[in-house]
Amino acid sequence: MDPIHSSSTFTEIVNEEVIYQNPLLFLKIWEMSSDTPQFGPPTPWRWHSHMQVEFLVVIEGQLGIQTKHEFTVMAPGDVMVLGSSQPHRTYKHSADALRQIVFQIDLKQHFDLSTMPYLHCFSELTHPLEQFNELFQGNAAVKQAAYNLIMQIYEESQSRKIGYELAISSAIKNLLLLMLRNDNRDFSALAEDSGISRVRPALDYIDEHLSERISVEDMCSVLNLSYHYFIKYFKKVMGISFVDYVNYKRIKKAERLLLTGDLSIMEVSFEVGILNMAQFYKLFKRHNQCSPKEFKQRMRSQSGLTPLLAQAD
Repeated sequence: MDPIHSSSTFTEIVNEEVIYQNPLLFLKIWEMSSDTPQFGPPTPWRWHSHMQVEFLVVIEGQLGIQTKHEFTVMAPGDVMVLGSSQPHRTYKHSADALRQIVFQIDLKQHFDLSTMPYLHCFSELTHPLEQFNELFQGNAAVKQAAYNLIMQIYEESQSRKIGYELAISSAIKNLLLLMLRNDNRDFSALAEDSGISRVRPALDYIDEHLSERISVEDMCSVLNLSYHYFIKYFKKVMGISFVDYVNYKRIKKAERLLLTGDLSIMEVSFEVGILNMAQFYKLFKRHNQCSPKEFKQRMRSQSGLTPLLAQAD
């Protein structure tokens, strides 16, 4: 069967929900293996997608993978990245045993205030992540380095030794840096701090007033810019819209309050400036794929604090 001309259509796509192994790291990584001699596309050969970015690494054997753009056979040592919500499907391509690592991650959660200006370099609106596959295919050293970093993330996630979260976070940032510095686009302008310096008063204002209503007009007044210029300039500098940035900061503060305080979920919502509980739940779930209550219980359960703090709700 010719995989590319399979009768399955893009309307038959399963939207897969990814359950993070560690919600604070916003990732899931595991090994898949098959020792059976059977190979070839299954029937039916289903498409699936998920909001998380996915990296695939082949350790042994061959993996056939089809995206909406192309069909590829991955061999041992190969690395591939699939962008957020990109339909794809895979199968065992040869009779040899197959071992692969699947690494799913919400990349935007790994950008903090200091690295936010680089977020737009990985924006799928302007530059589909699949284009990085040309880098992996054309540069053996970069491919090997990416392979090693992903394997390091997998091994740390399995061992869960003290400090494994730090090791994983560091490896993720090194993976992003590897891709950024070896991309053929010109990012030299991003090295200049003039843009960040220009919007710094607005960023400080947002941090200081998260519990209040923050409007575009407030920012225009702080920076002495017109409405439309501010909207465009902020997104250009930060790689994210003003509204999305404010919501991002509100949810990050809410996470800290849920983890470290004894406030009720409603109190947390008010504390971060979201007075509509339905909106708070919607935004929180968009960023964490779980409700505030589930987040609080899961985090405290992992840290062993549940018996002491269960009454906090």
